[in-house]
Amino acid sequence: MSENRSLTLLSVGHACVDVYQGAVAALVPFFVAERALSYAAASGIVLAASLLSSVVQPLFGALTDRWAMPWLLPLSALTAGAGVALSGVVGSYPLTLAVVAVSGIGVAAYHPEAARAARALTPVGNRGMGWFALGGNVGFALAPLLVAAVIATGGLDASPLLAVPAVAGAALCAAAVRGSRPDPADGPRAAGPGRDDWPSGPGRDDWPSFLRLSGAVVCRSVVFVGLSAFVSSYVRERTGGGDVSGTAALCVLYAGGALGTVAGGRLADRYGRLTVVRGAYALTVLAVAGVVLAPGPTVYVFVALTSAGLYVPFSLHVTLGQDYLPGRVGTASGVTLGLTVSVGGLAAPALGALADATSLRTALLPLVVLPALGGLLLRGLTEPTPATRPRLPVR
Repeated sequence: MSENRSLTLLSVGHACVDVYQGAVAALVPFFVAERALSYAAASGIVLAASLLSSVVQPLFGALTDRWAMPWLLPLSALTAGAGVALSGVVGSYPLTLAVVAVSGIGVAAYHPEAARAARALTPVGNRGMGWFALGGNVGFALAPLLVAAVIATGGLDASPLLAVPAVAGAALCAAAVRGSRPDPADGPRAAGPGRDDWPSGPGRDDWPSFLRLSGAVVCRSVVFVGLSAFVSSYVRERTGGGDVSGTAALCVLYAGGALGTVAGGRLADRYGRLTVVRGAYALTVLAVAGVVLAPGPTVYVFVALTSAGLYVPFSLHVTLGQDYLPGRVGTASGVTLGLTVSVGGLAAPALGALADATSLRTALLPLVVLPALGGLLLRGLTEPTPATRPRLPVR
């Protein structure tokens, strides 16, 4: 099977897994409506999906630096889906937190190995990783529609139907892993995420630059998770359009990833990764301010601009991190693609508590400042030398 076909399967599998990251936020309004949860309690569900994921993601990254674990991809897809599928039918708030946390662990286990495999398939340029990241962003974008179709018609009791993408994702990831094994006729340098003879990346690990990049991604993550959790309720409140208006806003926030991620790879190949990333953070400052302050339906325009600002640098964070740590590609992937994204969920309860004490609009105001802080962290960073195909340990 060609590398392009394997990457396509991996990207679509990524979409099936990341449905469950988007689904947790999309379920929040339904938990509020059907279980009469406060904003703080509802945001605790987002935290549950993020907390264990934040803790274990670097562990999975370190493991993939030592051993190739392609079997982890289908298993983690099924785990991510099982937790969300059970969230609507378990009988208590603590059990809801527990099963959503299990889903978060599945997502955490998936990303380091998947990102390592994707980079192995497309070591040159930024577009390949952009296509892989696009799959995840499409999954995010489809999550509100999937949740609305299932839960709005059948209530939370219908949540087991949300397991369907997990089964599809597990099958696709398994096919990608099988198909990427090199044909002996291709010679000793045949490519695929199961090879153990690729050279390691050039240069030494640049931890100071990597940590500054990670700090910027954390800022981006808090903005993204905060808006994911509350933009639906906020837009419904601002426009008076009911459930449809809120779901539409969340779809706009997620759908921008489809264009933003691919555009980010193309722009980076032309202008450089750091130039594009810094510009995206500057755009996000203005766009989030518009979301918070713009009147009426114009909020959708600023949600779309915010989506572009958040997603254009998404895959570039991953390749920059991998190139700052060429000797620890799995760890870099686990942090930039997973840990720093999951850490954003830790801020959700604080935002929810602030919303309960004041208003949703007041709670969203801090999100204007964070992209500016991220931009400051990125200043002074230099473009790292692109890593070659990551070296994989013998299984």
